[in-house]
Amino acid sequence: MIDLGTLDEPYLLTDEQIAFYSEHNYIKLKQVFPADLLHHFSKVIAQKVSELNTMHLPMEDRGTYEKAFLQITNLWQKSQTIQTFVFSRRLAQIATKLMGVRGVRLYHDQALYKEPGGGITPWHCDQYYWPLSNSNTVTVWIPLQATPLEMGPLQFSAKSHHFNTGRDLAIGDDSETFIDKELEDKNFPLVIEPFELGEVSFHSGWLFHRAGPNRTNTMRQVMTVIYMDQDMHLKAPENAHQQDDWEAWCPGAEIGGLIQTPLNPVLYTSLTNQNTHNANHF
Repeated sequence: MIDLGTLDEPYLLTDEQIAFYSEHNYIKLKQVFPADLLHHFSKVIAQKVSELNTMHLPMEDRGTYEKAFLQITNLWQKSQTIQTFVFSRRLAQIATKLMGVRGVRLYHDQALYKEPGGGITPWHCDQYYWPLSNSNTVTVWIPLQATPLEMGPLQFSAKSHHFNTGRDLAIGDDSETFIDKELEDKNFPLVIEPFELGEVSFHSGWLFHRAGPNRTNTMRQVMTVIYMDQDMHLKAPENAHQQDDWEAWCPGAEIGGLIQTPLNPVLYTSLTNQNTHNANHF
C-alpha cells in the first residue's frame, strides 16, 4: 500500500534555497517525493497519457514542436488519482514560499512525455502564453523516473528572467536559434544537469528554458503543475495564444478581475492569513 502522506507534508525550505530561487528564478530540490510514490503515479499517468494521446505520426513526419513531447493537459480533471497528485499541498507550499506570496492557485497541469528519439524542446518563456497580470508564476517539473542527460532533462538559463529580448517568440525553431544566441551573448549561466529520482525543479514564468532530445530507448515521463499567485488577475490577451489560454484554463474570468474559476482552485494558503477561503492548510 502506497503511503500518500508525503503529498501533503511540508517540505522544509532553507533561507538559502529561497534566496537562490529569488536570484536565479529556478531551483532543483532533491528528495521531494519517495521512489515508491513516483512509481505509483507514473503508472497511472502513463496509462492516462496513452489513453488520451492523439499524436500518432511517425517522428520523421512531425514538426519541431510535435517531436518535443506528447502533451496532455489538465489531467486532474480526468482522473481522481492524478488529481490527488496535482493538488499536492507539499508542492503548492514550496511554490508559495519560493514566490513569497500568501498562497497559490492552480493555473493548469500537463504531462510532457518525450518519446525515445524525441527531439529538443526549444528555448522559450512559458509566460508568453499566459494572460496573467503579474510575474508571480512558477512551474514544478516532476520527472517520474531518474532523468540522465541523454534523456533530455530540463535546462535553465539562470537569471534570464531579467532579459526581455525573445519574450515575444512562441516555442519553435525561431525561438531556439534566436534565443540561444542572445543568451550566449549575454553570458547567462546555462544549467544542464541530470535529475535524480525524487528530484524536482521549479522555474518562473519568464525564465528561459529548454530541453535536449531523448537519445534513450525509454520514454521520458514528466508531470508538471503550473501555479499562479492566489491574487492573480486576468489581463487582456496580447496574442492569440493568450486568448486560447484564457478560454482553456480560466474560462469565465473577466479582464481585470481575480482569476477564481472552478478550474483555478487555491491549493495552498499560508496559515498566517486567516481570511482566505477555499484553501487547503497544513
